[in-house]
Amino acid sequence: MSKKKSQLVDGMTLAEEFKNVNIKNELLAGLTVALALIPESVAFAFVAGVSPILSLQTSVVIGVVAAIFTGRPGMISSSTAAISVVMAALVASHGLEYLFGAVILMGLIQLLIGVLKLGKYARMIPYPVMLGFLNGLSIVIFTSQFELFKLNTTSGREWIQGLDMAIVLALVLLTMGIIQFFPKLTKAIPPSLAGIIILTLIAVSLDNFTGYHLQTVQDFAGMTLKGGLPKFYIPQLPLNLETLQVIFPYAFIAGLVGLTEAVLTLRVIDEMTDTKGNTDKEIVAQGLANLVNGFFGGMGGDAMIGQSIINVKSGGRTRLSAFVAPVVLLLFIMFGSSIINLIPLAALVGVMFMVVVGTFKWESLKYRGKIPKQDIVAMLAVTGITIFSDLATAVIAGVILSALAFAWKKGSEADAQVIDNEDGSRTYKLSGSIFFGSVLNFKDLFTPNQDPEVVIFDFENAKVMDYSGVEAINAMVEKYDLLGKKLLSFKLVVTVETSLKKQTN
Repeated sequence: MSKKKSQLVDGMTLAEEFKNVNIKNELLAGLTVALALIPESVAFAFVAGVSPILSLQTSVVIGVVAAIFTGRPGMISSSTAAISVVMAALVASHGLEYLFGAVILMGLIQLLIGVLKLGKYARMIPYPVMLGFLNGLSIVIFTSQFELFKLNTTSGREWIQGLDMAIVLALVLLTMGIIQFFPKLTKAIPPSLAGIIILTLIAVSLDNFTGYHLQTVQDFAGMTLKGGLPKFYIPQLPLNLETLQVIFPYAFIAGLVGLTEAVLTLRVIDEMTDTKGNTDKEIVAQGLANLVNGFFGGMGGDAMIGQSIINVKSGGRTRLSAFVAPVVLLLFIMFGSSIINLIPLAALVGVMFMVVVGTFKWESLKYRGKIPKQDIVAMLAVTGITIFSDLATAVIAGVILSALAFAWKKGSEADAQVIDNEDGSRTYKLSGSIFFGSVLNFKDLFTPNQDPEVVIFDFENAKVMDYSGVEAINAMVEKYDLLGKKLLSFKLVVTVETSLKKQTN
């Protein structure tokens, strides 16, 4: 990645950002994302135990604020599954007022992390962890669409059966085919938007001319999706320690989960566009978005990798498309509900399946035997934890696994070449890093009882990396001292801010 491109996104002015921008592509990309956000937001509402309108309005508020203050132009923020899962238990046990309070506190925590510029630690996330995250998230997105293959019945939601399922699957495949091949006909309209429009026309035609009804957004929501402007609201909560004890755990976990997903989404979009966003600025934007959202009665959210990919692939590159998406969503909620309610779920499933195809790192299936086993283990672990637990836990586990694997590998590289000199002394020509991961191996390199009276440690090709390494050397110095043998050192370099307890000559 060139330095010029990094600067172009990271520190550019609004005038620079919108210079040579294709406004039509930005607007159409925003429209496409707005349509794709609808079923996702409705589904997240069911997960969290809130009304669909509340989730849709959350997407509007978070989307607008994050787009204005974003550190990664082109990235989409909304209500998300990750936050919904965290907040569901709070809503069930304490109700909406505590949810709003937790979202406000969540925003403040994220703001603090951004102001302290802790986003730099995101660079510690290894690439195998990124691959595991993307693969796991792809599978989560894929399986989350299964709910759209069910019907509302008196006994709950049940799978579509027989011919109806075959028709739905055929229309999903048709949507995917349109998205894949439509750009070969014209690039004037984003292929995802074209797929949604064509499938909506097919659904309306089938309904009017044959009486065959495809499941729509309205059917999925169980209500006509129509609402108004989000309104400012102060949560009615007692301001005391007991309230803080209730909401803090949820706010803290949701804040970390949200920022983890936002930072990883930022890195994915960076790679897709060959540009560089500002991590700390994006964290502040996410915090502001959730803070404002809490005061407008929202359920909290973060960046959405699926919709961000749709936006970028549809031509969205600036904050304009990210701003248009929530604004158009708001207009749909207020004035275009009749259009929203007609969109067949098959079209939206097809769009998301194409996101899955584009997000999953297929090349990772061929890595066996080509990359270190520890990287494959870390990647698979992150994928599994992302699917069965949550993103933040998966990333933390992946980083820990990668760090331990690195420490083990570097620890096994500590070695010594033994040279018997003409004057009767013995030289240990050391190599590798001496630190907590290698101290046991380091001690096994020497044979004090069999060594001559004068021993030389040659550190020219070795480095002492931490206090554990210093202590390991001290232990050897003391052992040779007890045996009455003289120990010399050569080119000893200690990279920690300490010194040996007993200096060697």
